[in-house]
Amino acid sequence: MEIGAVAAMRYVKDGIKAAKLVMEHSLHTLLVGEKATDFAISMGLPGPINLSSPESLEKWANWRQNHCQPNFWKNVAPVDSCGPYHPINLAQALDSAKHEVEWSQGGVCQERFQSDSLLEPIHSHLKFIDRHNHDTISMAVIDKMGHVAVGTSTNGATFKIPGRVGDGPIPGSSSYGDDEVGACGASGDGDIMMRFLPCYQVVESMRQGMEPRDAAMDAISRIARKFPNFVGAVFAVNKKGVHAGACHGWTFQYSVRNSSMHDVEVITVYP
Repeated sequence: MEIGAVAAMRYVKDGIKAAKLVMEHSLHTLLVGEKATDFAISMGLPGPINLSSPESLEKWANWRQNHCQPNFWKNVAPVDSCGPYHPINLAQALDSAKHEVEWSQGGVCQERFQSDSLLEPIHSHLKFIDRHNHDTISMAVIDKMGHVAVGTSTNGATFKIPGRVGDGPIPGSSSYGDDEVGACGASGDGDIMMRFLPCYQVVESMRQGMEPRDAAMDAISRIARKFPNFVGAVFAVNKKGVHAGACHGWTFQYSVRNSSMHDVEVITVYP
């Protein structure tokens, strides 16, 4: 149950190495922001480094030209712009719209505007997490002594709001391991998945006797019941090396290798 994590750390390339340094050389669990950068550099990691690439700068410039769409804001105005944004009260906005329609059209649309079903968040554009805007890597290893180690590394979601921390550094969300049971790794819409600690759920389900496949499917179904449009996946492996995966909203692949294999095997999991 040793752990270390960093989040919102800029100018240091090796985030997973910085997380390991937190684990090995501090009594803390999670360091964030500028001070996480200072810690990593003080412990010998190269930095500060400009991590922007020509490809990322071009993608950012194109996004700006497209009025910063899509993005992760909701219930703000103006919608089709790069800000600055200000919050809007959705109920008040709908109430105002209701009165405008009543004034111009009588009572034709009154019931529609009073319906609770219309109290939906206003998004700039529907965001979608897929392999083109998302780069989480989660890994679990069991050594010959039976010790379990897990790790997750990510740049986060493309075009995220500055300061956002996803599920990558959250214990029990993107990964979790226990020598007595096994391990789990996760990938997908971290803003949704971290609310459920899916990897903690997977490991605890295996502790209670579930097979990896059942534990993985159970963890994903718990999220899907609340957020049927979410995109995500988990893999599970018990201490014997039995593994499985489950996903929702996309086709997911994970890779496996053990001491008896000559090469990596890629497993495809369908929703």
